[in-house]
Amino acid sequence: MLSNQELEAICALLTPKTLTAGATIFTEGALGDGLYLVASGEVEVFHSSRNGPLATLGAGECFGEMALVDKDYRSATVKARSDVELLHLSPESLAVFRKDNKDGFGFLVMNIARLLSVRLREANRH
Repeated sequence: MLSNQELEAICALLTPKTLTAGATIFTEGALGDGLYLVASGEVEVFHSSRNGPLATLGAGECFGEMALVDKDYRSATVKARSDVELLHLSPESLAVFRKDNKDGFGFLVMNIARLLSVRLREANRH
C-alpha cells in the first residue's frame, strides 16, 4: 500500500484530461504515451480483429499500462463511451516518482504486473 506521502507524490505527477463522449483517447498502432486512470465516466477498448468493444472500463480502472513497461505501439483503440475525466501518468513522470519513492515505485510496478497478468489470462480465456 502506498503511504500518504507516496500517494501525494504520485498524484502530483498525474495530468488531468477531460474528453467528451465519442472522443478517441488513443488508437491502435499509435506510440504509447503512458497509463490512463478513469476518474469518472466510461471508456471502451477496441481491437481491429474484433467487432464491438473488448471491454468497458469505468471509474477507478486504468488502461494503457503497457506503455509504462515497454513504450511500444498501442495494442488497441480506446474511446470515451461517455464524457470522461482521465488522469494520465507518463513514463517520465513514473521515473520522477521512482527517484524519491523506491518502495512506492515497487508497489506500483507489482500492481501493474498483476494487472497485465489478469488481462493476459482473460484474453487467453477468450
